Amino acid sequence: MTYTLTTTVALPWAETLDRARAALSAQGFGILTEINIRSTFEAKLGAEAADAVGDYVILGACNPALASRALAAEPEIGALLPCNVVVRRNKDAELTTVEAIDPQTMVQLSAAPTVKEVADDAGTRLRKALADLGQPAK
Repeated sequence: MTYTLTTTVALPWAETLDRARAALSAQGFGILTEINIRSTFEAKLGAEAADAVGDYVILGACNPALASRALAAEPEIGALLPCNVVVRRNKDAELTTVEAIDPQTMVQLSAAPTVKEVADDAGTRLRKALADLGQPAK
C-alpha cells in the first residue's frame, strides 16, 4: 500500500529543501514547524545515528483554509491531517527525496463528505508542489 506522494530530484539537498518550502507556499501551505532529524539524532544519539539517517527534515506544512474545513466537518480528523512533508537524502545518494502523506488516507477513516473534498484538494495541491520541484528554478 502506498501512503505517500513522493518525488525524487537531482538537486542538492539544501536547494531541494528551499524549493520544497517555496513550492508548498505557492500551493497555500505555510510551514508551521521544521524538525531537523539529523541534528536531533546527532544531539541525542550521536554522530553515527545522524550519519545513518542522512540529511532529513520534516516540514510541518498547513493550509489553514483546508484544515479549517476538515476540522469543522470532523474535529477528530486533526490527528490525521496531512501536515508532514519530508525532505531527505542519504549520505551517498545522488537524488533528494521529498514525500508527503497522501491525503486520501484520511478518507479511508472518515465518512464525512467534506473530508473527502478537502483530501482531494490537498492531494491536488501537494502533487503540484512535488511536481514543481522537478522544474527549473524561476
